[in-house]
Amino acid sequence: MAQPTLSVIQALRDTAHRLATQAPYQWGHMGSCNCGHLAQTVTHLTKAEIHARAMQRYGDWERQLIDYCPTSGLPIDQTIDEMLALGFTRTDLSHLERISDPAIRAAIPFERREALRHNQRNDVVLYLRTWADLLEQDLLAGITLPSFTASPTPGPLPLASSVYH
Repeated sequence: MAQPTLSVIQALRDTAHRLATQAPYQWGHMGSCNCGHLAQTVTHLTKAEIHARAMQRYGDWERQLIDYCPTSGLPIDQTIDEMLALGFTRTDLSHLERISDPAIRAAIPFERREALRHNQRNDVVLYLRTWADLLEQDLLAGITLPSFTASPTPGPLPLASSVYH
């Protein structure tokens, strides 16, 4: 699963928010689908720019991820590079396109999980938010605070009049 970092969690939450507030969504469009929306968040490219990059090589996001080559020089591979550099994996992105990661799906309430469809905006929003929540839990679980021991009692404070003289 993606790295549990603030940047990854924020990218997921920003993408979910944009989708939830009626950004254009079209599962069959490389820039407006599940991965396309995350790519917009990560790269700050428009849906048209992402789609144009993807059309330089055959296939949907799953095929693009299989054929990905960091040294190809293809613009879609540069887009994928940015997503990977942020902390996502190719498997994460493949799962996102089909909202199929077993760990994320297992965290969704059963009654919703069974009816999830990969090409439905609200289901994608739920998946993204659940994924962000899981990563946030992982991030917080990895934080340990130092133990604080009782500090010695401080001595008497100086009188106010002696401070100013």
